[in-house]
Amino acid sequence: MRIADLKHGFGGVLAFGIRGGFEAGRNFINRVKLASHLANVGDAKTLVIHPASTTHQQLNEEEQRSAGVTPELIRVSVGLEHIDDIIEDFQQTFQSL
Repeated sequence: MRIADLKHGFGGVLAFGIRGGFEAGRNFINRVKLASHLANVGDAKTLVIHPASTTHQQLNEEEQRSAGVTPELIRVSVGLEHIDDIIEDFQQTFQSL
């Protein structure tokens, strides 16, 4: 994704998919160091969650998909840490997958 693609601006919550499905999504969450693994938004700290294995785990895959939750989905709520620290955390996590 590029900032230029976000023609109407952007906010502090984003979602993206990790190639590799469910296990890759869980691995991503387990490898971040700075971001916390919590299921809320609007915190001062950067938060990440893998909805398929947490908030929506009680639903079957069809129900998850109808709710917009795919096996590879990662949700991020960006906090107040320095942006360079957040970027570094995500870069090291992507490189470790």
